Amino acid sequence: MRTRSFSIVKIGSVLSLAGILAFPSGALAESVVRIGMTAADIPRTLGQPDQGFEGNRFSGNTMYEGLTLWDLSSADKASVIIPGLATEWAVSPEDKTKWIFKLRPGVKFHDGSDFNADAVVWNVEKVLKQDAPQFDASQVGVTASRMPNLRSARKIDDLTVELTTAAPDALLPINLTNLYMASPAHWKKLYDAASATDPKEKAKQAWDAFSRNASGTGPWKMDKFVPRERLEVVKNDAYWNPARRPKVDRLVMLPMPEPNARTAALLSGQVDWIENPAPDALPQIKQRGFVIYQNEQPHVWPWQFSRIEGSPWNDIRVRKAANLCVDRNAMKDGLLSGLMVPATGTFEAGHPWRGNPKFEIKYDPNEARKLMAAAGFSKDKRLKVKTQTSASGSGQMLPLPMNEFVQQSLAECFFDVELDVIEWNTLFTNWRKGAKDESARGSHATNVTYAAMDPFFAMIRFLDSKMAPPVSNNWGFINEPEYDKLAAAVRVAFDPAERDKALAALHERSVDEAAFLFVAHDVGPRAMTPKIKGFVQPKSWFVDFSTMTMN
Repeated sequence: MRTRSFSIVKIGSVLSLAGILAFPSGALAESVVRIGMTAADIPRTLGQPDQGFEGNRFSGNTMYEGLTLWDLSSADKASVIIPGLATEWAVSPEDKTKWIFKLRPGVKFHDGSDFNADAVVWNVEKVLKQDAPQFDASQVGVTASRMPNLRSARKIDDLTVELTTAAPDALLPINLTNLYMASPAHWKKLYDAASATDPKEKAKQAWDAFSRNASGTGPWKMDKFVPRERLEVVKNDAYWNPARRPKVDRLVMLPMPEPNARTAALLSGQVDWIENPAPDALPQIKQRGFVIYQNEQPHVWPWQFSRIEGSPWNDIRVRKAANLCVDRNAMKDGLLSGLMVPATGTFEAGHPWRGNPKFEIKYDPNEARKLMAAAGFSKDKRLKVKTQTSASGSGQMLPLPMNEFVQQSLAECFFDVELDVIEWNTLFTNWRKGAKDESARGSHATNVTYAAMDPFFAMIRFLDSKMAPPVSNNWGFINEPEYDKLAAAVRVAFDPAERDKALAALHERSVDEAAFLFVAHDVGPRAMTPKIKGFVQPKSWFVDFSTMTMN
């Protein structure tokens, strides 16, 4: 099978980056880490990032925080939820749609204003209350779909808030890692200074100004921001958690969507760290003394099937055949130089949410062809399917060569696959619009990867019929009563053991029904200079930049 080669471009071809990567002479005394991202643009900086979870990683978890945080301190243990801007929380025993969150005292935003219950209410309303002055429709899509049950927030006292959900939802504390707290006082100053007279236009101007002069509570503060070019953040010496105050003075984040260009920039010394190096370059990267970090992540690289009327994926035989026709080990060893884990579902054996699926996802092209024949297809009567994907992007790994590999694999099982390649952020936006929307351009599947550490993110938002667009990410409009029943059981399982049992049942069903074409789990490969010490690669989609030093 043909695979795409990733040869290293000449160092001279990246010298055009010199203007982007140049620093003022005053920066030489600083410790600086320059990072080449896979994104084609800087993730939004106004509080709720775009660019998928790469946005959360770089412009979210650096400058901002949620009430809850992910523990990113271990390379060996799965990341779990820990207190962030909230110190504790509990659901009301009388009304399980009510949650009480106790807030951390003494926390300051970067502009010096206080973080308190008023700030929490303000940030909830910026994405949920359309008549709030600070409501910003541009932040809704990347936020509300990740916490679709949250309805309102109410101040009890300065350090206590009550959050209300539409229905009992045991997953709310996990969802809240995605609601970042921006400074209301700072925004209000920018709003008052805006030139527009119309309140909505005035709010838009304030948010635009906020994106260029951000204020959160995180361990890093914005220093410089140039769209499509760079984001520079500096350490927050006043950060509330002394243990996580950065040990590096400055982070510089640079969009570099093309893997060869990222790799060449690393080898030429123009950056210190790159996400997803070109697989063919790994021997050269190691030979030159750079360090490769990787760790199996709770992450899935899938095709998410359309299940609207007329979709070829409505036939379970076709869905199973696709899953049996991809040689994932050949993709791993021949295309990605080992930088993936073959996927047999959203979760693998040993995970508490795995369950015991009866359908075994493996490479068995003969069985795949039998299933396709039973569905009415053959060498002379092939099934045409169209999949929308991107050329780069957050968690997409190497989407073009990987999709071409799948395309060639499925060709052996009577599929003719057309790939509709679009820009990553457009693909991500289309994901929220669904298979029925004209943005799908007739696609029968979408290739958007997803993080699986949050059970809502991992399964419920894709399988529950109530999560169809515009509510959340059930792109294919799956509508199966059994999925809905199992998802509902998860939401009311406030006991962790019961929740694990309910999640295992839902995952088991999703594999047996071949809900997706499950292909790979990412290992989050990144290459960096050996001068960086103390970095921890957790079993997470996210990382903590605060621990590292730069010699």
